[in-house]
Amino acid sequence: MSTFKMREIDVQEQPGAQNISRKGFTRRDEIDMARLGKRQRFHRIYGFLSMLGFTTTMMCTWEAVFFANTTAMVDGGPVSLVYGYIFCFFGTLATAASLGELASMSPTSGGQYHWVAQLSPEKSKVFLSWLTGWSALTGWWANTASAIYFAGTMIQGLLVLNKPSYVIERWQGTLLMFAFLIVVVFVNTIAARLLPKIEGLILSIHIVGFFAILIPLVYLAPHSSAEFVFTEFANSSGWSSNGLVWFIALMSSNLPFIGYDGPCHMAEEIQNASIIVPWCMVSTVMINGLLGLAMTLVFLFCIGNLDDALSSPTGYDFIEVFQNATNSHAGTSIMTAILIVLVMSACFGFLASASRLTWALARDRGTPFSNIINNVSERTALPMNSILLCTALTALICVINIASTTAFNAIVSLTIVGLYSSYLIAISLVLKKRILGETVDFGPWTMGPFGIFVNACSMFFLIISITFSFFPPMYPVTNTNMNWSIVVFGGEMILGLCWYAIRGRHQYNGPIVESPIVLDDQIVNGSFS
Repeated sequence: MSTFKMREIDVQEQPGAQNISRKGFTRRDEIDMARLGKRQRFHRIYGFLSMLGFTTTMMCTWEAVFFANTTAMVDGGPVSLVYGYIFCFFGTLATAASLGELASMSPTSGGQYHWVAQLSPEKSKVFLSWLTGWSALTGWWANTASAIYFAGTMIQGLLVLNKPSYVIERWQGTLLMFAFLIVVVFVNTIAARLLPKIEGLILSIHIVGFFAILIPLVYLAPHSSAEFVFTEFANSSGWSSNGLVWFIALMSSNLPFIGYDGPCHMAEEIQNASIIVPWCMVSTVMINGLLGLAMTLVFLFCIGNLDDALSSPTGYDFIEVFQNATNSHAGTSIMTAILIVLVMSACFGFLASASRLTWALARDRGTPFSNIINNVSERTALPMNSILLCTALTALICVINIASTTAFNAIVSLTIVGLYSSYLIAISLVLKKRILGETVDFGPWTMGPFGIFVNACSMFFLIISITFSFFPPMYPVTNTNMNWSIVVFGGEMILGLCWYAIRGRHQYNGPIVESPIVLDDQIVNGSFS
């Protein structure tokens, strides 16, 4: 049986490591942390229901159907959106199950990069682990900025609706983003201990808001035919191949499913994490996926004239749809405000998950200034430096919007590329072991003999999604409509690789063991057997 040993360090090298929180610490969690060679640094304040609410509201799938559909509506129209959504629903479910199995095996905030270090061949495990961690960080940082962006620009859309003379200025949108970011930081720091209860409240709004928008659309909006929704392919992108256009449109269907790996990075704050984390991931994809599918169909049946919706001066086609349904600026504003509140609320979970992943990689010395970033506050048991760093990076990304919306959108598109790349590396490694018949010590949540099929389906989905996320949505390609994500992603990776080559490879050697780890008065070496 193979054993992967993590590098041991003295616990005193880890700032605040001597302060071990035992709040909500179950026996299973204690065994898992000892086996992984990690010290308990956070309070375990989340159970199944609170974490399910956390993840469900963070994904905000049915909400994202409205504000993330533009690429699909240009590249294929209703057919691209409805069938692309179904494809992404099943692909995401396979990916969530695959990641959930790995999270049950090693429930640590490091998530993907920790699993890759565990599953990789000896010669490549350190580099692949770091590469996975850096890719995931890029995706989570961009994800937080994207949600802030949508919340801010939707407010500007409402201003245009209610005051047609208002001219959208990018700098004003950026200031709105900063205002939302302040609220998000407050919830993640000062009000952090109330976050499980806050997420419960948001979950209620998430469900009530679904019906508050669906019912007016169904009863008030003019309805299109079933042929329009399920068979009409409206290609106004300029690309000649309808098949290519459909795959490019998957960008719109993938965005509503981002965030389901959040529980992986919150694992060290969840009670009974090796069971709760995978169930939360799979359950939230099922719940959000079904709600999102229902809203996708309602939106398409109620969209009315497609060209009018896409040319809305508000910048969002759904605002035009709401207006046509209600014939009321007030009604449209209320429905849109529900989306704004829920998107901003999703940022609570985005920042929390991004900061825990950043902190975890810093704990293992995989980031610059890791000795500062990995600090955990003794008073709050929170990674305050990591939270502030992620906030600063999000603010910097928002500033780019002032200079160019195109450049900002390229960074936002890194959400899919960064996160999906990290998923792909981890799942490909466990699939390889399964095919070769090598031993993998899965946790209590496992797919058993169905694992190979589910892993293969997930890889198929991820490869397609990553590949076509780099394609420009329009043709001919200009500086304005070019998808610069491949340039930005390449630049991010080059910067990371430069740091790794100069310094990172000398200080990052994979997940560390915070020694000594004591369980029942015996030293545990933190090995994976």
